[in-house]
Amino acid sequence: MNIEQFVAQSEGTWRSMRSGHSLAFQQFEDVLSEVQIASVDQTDADINSLIHSSSLDESSAKVQAPFRMTWSAESDWEPDDPSEVSSGSCLIVPVPIDAQRGHLLRSLGYAEAAPAESTYCFLDDGTFVLTTQYEQSIAEERIWFVSEHVRCRSSVLRTSAGSGVLQTSFASEVRRLSS
Repeated sequence: MNIEQFVAQSEGTWRSMRSGHSLAFQQFEDVLSEVQIASVDQTDADINSLIHSSSLDESSAKVQAPFRMTWSAESDWEPDDPSEVSSGSCLIVPVPIDAQRGHLLRSLGYAEAAPAESTYCFLDDGTFVLTTQYEQSIAEERIWFVSEHVRCRSSVLRTSAGSGVLQTSFASEVRRLSS
């Protein structure tokens, strides 16, 4: 698996069911969401802006398979209204180092609502592993395909020192097929 294959296999609309466990707050969370993944043209101006604001060398950054991820989610953690829907969108720009690993720039992070720079690699079984160092935490996310239309995601959020686990989650996602 390489980043172009991974993005191509991920494109589409996914129905996601995620369970999270916050060890810090000793709470469980159930989230139902719809996630849309669509490729973005490499000439999109937002890509250059994201690279420019990153720590990567702009002249050597070879972008491959950029995409936009959009989501709409319902969580049972919403304190005032459990049926409240949260939604968002972010631009994701992979910058490979080689066929198996690279950098991933995101206009909005997973664990903190700020642009994020991550590293990624593919394991021998095709699992995509994404690691992001934030100011207050370290997130590791794994995504793997069970079949063409089913994929799984797991994540672990650790303290910035890496010694304590703050949150874990697991999601199963099913691609929506058009009729």
